[in-house]
Amino acid sequence: MAAPTEGPEQAPAPVPAPAPLLRVLAQCSRSRARAAELLLPHGAVPCPVFMPVGTRGTAKGITAAQLAALGCRICLGNTYHLGTRPGPELVQRAGGLHGFMGWARNLLTDSGGFQMVSLAALSEVTEGGLLLSPERSVHIQNALGADIIMQLDDVVSSTTTGPRVEEAMHRSVRWLDRCIAAHRRPSQQSLFAIIQGGLDPALRRRCLEEMTRRDVPGFAIGGLSGGEEKEQFWRMVKLCTDLLPPDKPRYLMGVGYATDLVVCVALGCDMFDCVFPTRTARFGSALVPWGSLQLKSQQFAKDFRPIDERCGCPTCQRHSRAYLHALLRSDPAALHHLTVHNIAYQLELMRAMRDSIVGQRFPEFVRDFVRARYGGPERCPPWARHALEAAGITLE
Repeated sequence: MAAPTEGPEQAPAPVPAPAPLLRVLAQCSRSRARAAELLLPHGAVPCPVFMPVGTRGTAKGITAAQLAALGCRICLGNTYHLGTRPGPELVQRAGGLHGFMGWARNLLTDSGGFQMVSLAALSEVTEGGLLLSPERSVHIQNALGADIIMQLDDVVSSTTTGPRVEEAMHRSVRWLDRCIAAHRRPSQQSLFAIIQGGLDPALRRRCLEEMTRRDVPGFAIGGLSGGEEKEQFWRMVKLCTDLLPPDKPRYLMGVGYATDLVVCVALGCDMFDCVFPTRTARFGSALVPWGSLQLKSQQFAKDFRPIDERCGCPTCQRHSRAYLHALLRSDPAALHHLTVHNIAYQLELMRAMRDSIVGQRFPEFVRDFVRARYGGPERCPPWARHALEAAGITLE
């Protein structure tokens, strides 16, 4: 892989996104996995896709130019943080978030709903919002100019039970209507709804029934990957993908572990995001097909192999495990090298899944993945086995 060139890309003027937003190219004959394209203003995005998270306009530890060189077609920005600093007005003056960060490809901005919970856990969410209102969230996202924007939803922990979960579900539906009404750039920015309902199947179904009545370009599955049991997690994902429209993208929020990605692609999800690959890099962890390497460990002090001999990323092409081990003790540059590798790993995993779906080899891909990851089907976590079987894939 060629070394990334530094310097901002020139963002072309956005053009209205074509309809429909999703073009399905191939469907797995055994599972719900599908290969598709998102038809967005800044270029087509192959799906299934993993989207790196950039809180304030770039993923931590990697530049926009390096992301592009790795083949990334879409990444995330955080509405709450960008709306606080540097502020939507300044970003808009710079040509929107694309121009501000020098990114000529697609962007998705979240709504700020998660931050309303995580930054104000002791406060009460009201109909008007807490740190953001639905209207303010959409106003900021319109100014930032991302290709996909998210409704403001009332986020509760996936482990929350009782009346608060139902309240949050109904409020998210009402806030969706307010976001639709406030959206001023529908031809340039696709507004996604976010399905809530916690771990309650009845509430999830009610939310799905209500939100799919709205003519929005895509849907996200929210409120999961927050500490719930994995058996509960995959069952809620399957319930949603079973009931979501087949002609619109399905975005599973906050999911980034490799096994979770493979399982949820089998269940029919198209889009994923997570801070995991960048966050774990900051702890000295490198992602590999068989799990991860903790490069701070003394066992790598004299290991002159690359992280992964089959990886084409700049880190693996230039540096050894021993070099990275030494850097981790003294130089922040090590975190940069690991971030580049970890994002490359995630993107390559998604590319391999897409290719296997197009080639009608996805069940074989899953079996190969499980063998590489766990040493055989008998060691695969029971929840993943159950989920894959429910999707139509057996591991033997």
